[in-house]
Amino acid sequence: MDGTARTASTHEVLNQPAGLPDLDLVAADAALAAGLACPPLADHAGRVRRFGCEAGAAEARDLSRQANENPPKLRAFDRYGHRIDAVEFHPAYHRLMRMGLEGGVASAAWTAGTGGHALHASLLYLMTQADAGVCCPMSMSYASVAALRAEPALAAEWEPRIASGRYDPANAPAAGKAGATIGMAMTEKQGGSDVRANTTRAHPVGDDEYELVGHKWFCSAPMSDAFLTLAYAPGGLTCLLVPRWRPDGTKNAVHLMRLKDKLGDRSNASSEIEYQGAWARRVGEEGRGVRTIIDMVQGTRLDCIAGSAGGMRAALTEALWHARHRSAFQKRLIDQPAMRGVLADLCLEAEAATALMLRVARAFDAAPADGAEAAFARIATPIAKYHVCKRQPGFVYEALEAHGGAGYVEEGPMPRLFRQSPLNAIWEGSGNVIALDVLRALSRGPEALEVLRGALAAARGRDGRFDDRLAGWEGWARPGAVHEASARAFVEETALLLQAAVLADGADAVFEAFCGARLDPAGHGLGYGTARIEAAAAERLLDRAAPRPAAG
Repeated sequence: MDGTARTASTHEVLNQPAGLPDLDLVAADAALAAGLACPPLADHAGRVRRFGCEAGAAEARDLSRQANENPPKLRAFDRYGHRIDAVEFHPAYHRLMRMGLEGGVASAAWTAGTGGHALHASLLYLMTQADAGVCCPMSMSYASVAALRAEPALAAEWEPRIASGRYDPANAPAAGKAGATIGMAMTEKQGGSDVRANTTRAHPVGDDEYELVGHKWFCSAPMSDAFLTLAYAPGGLTCLLVPRWRPDGTKNAVHLMRLKDKLGDRSNASSEIEYQGAWARRVGEEGRGVRTIIDMVQGTRLDCIAGSAGGMRAALTEALWHARHRSAFQKRLIDQPAMRGVLADLCLEAEAATALMLRVARAFDAAPADGAEAAFARIATPIAKYHVCKRQPGFVYEALEAHGGAGYVEEGPMPRLFRQSPLNAIWEGSGNVIALDVLRALSRGPEALEVLRGALAAARGRDGRFDDRLAGWEGWARPGAVHEASARAFVEETALLLQAAVLADGADAVFEAFCGARLDPAGHGLGYGTARIEAAAAERLLDRAAPRPAAG
């Protein structure tokens, strides 16, 4: 027998893509780049582009891998038996937190001047592509400002800590820290989304001070410096801020009972907590807790949209890179017609999600001075949240399948992206809750429908398929026509039309492809890759979304 044959290597690596290089996430994202060219984001274009290179770096992706492979650990007690209620994180987690907070993900909306919410949403969208888990505390810290402002004294104390744009992980009183993060503790075992079923009690001990007793089933980001929570005070369900430390410098009675073994990211921690006489300060009026927290919920719903759009974009980047560097049956995967159709369809979905996210964020910025934009933000946020977040799991699965069996192996990023994909559809209101919120908004008067009509009217006459679907929508969009059983269908139809309308402001080829793939009843099937996208349009979509290595 030939000796060479006996010693030949069986592990020569052929036909495998190299790892993703440092990427310029903005250069590869036509929808985001278009947003940066227009007010109000144009003033922040350089900042977003720099952050897009930071979040797109190979090092950031490796930090995410490390943080998820080494999940947080609960340290309820120290070695001597003292209760410390601490969460211990891998160093990679802290580096990601520093990247995002010092990049402005939590603070930009409140410090950037014009266009702050659009800037925030863009930064969070990019940070999600580095690691989704760390975005949770950043999102809640951003959104908490809207609730804290219901109590000016509290806002004056805590808002500068959020706006500092600094990360300080010390388990110490917030007054002595360089920056602070805010978490949430709303839901309980018996109630879930029905927060009025809460049983936690707030016992007054001063003018705006209370002591809380109760169990919270989900406390997101338990390492935060304070938590917004709901509890029943004598005047009814009330919003309160519960710091980790009491004013006298002692630990507050916020006890971490366990960390949740949850689906999704492993880098961040979620927990169950108990208030055992925890000191708290009231936010807003007694009995107005839900009303006080609504503005915060609106902000976190914007972040659900941005997070899902970012999760789609991260999965698409992986699928496009794999398909461009892997061959099968004598062709690169991306040149195989069937795979090309799937990827073009995913590109279209990702671009539509990002464009709608930016449109909603712009409405947040315009709302204080423009009643119509304020009304649009109120109604379009839950509509976009419902649709974009619902689309993410199927999208990420299809990107995973584009890798074949390699996409199913935990050494790569696709299982992590897939596990994370259902989160935003559940967080801040699952599908039925969101659809019913839209229904309630429609029932309050004609304003919501009128503002939607105005948003859609700009695209009328651009494409017959859009016009036909809009005519059907107009027949449906009238007081009393939408009911609980049809609310989901109405929200989905409205979201598709809104996506088409925002795409109409951009490239004609993308708008026309969307009308054909999503609005023409004969233009698509149930799964990705069934849409009828013309070859020239597919080429344009794939080129617009192709991963771009960072310069230098």
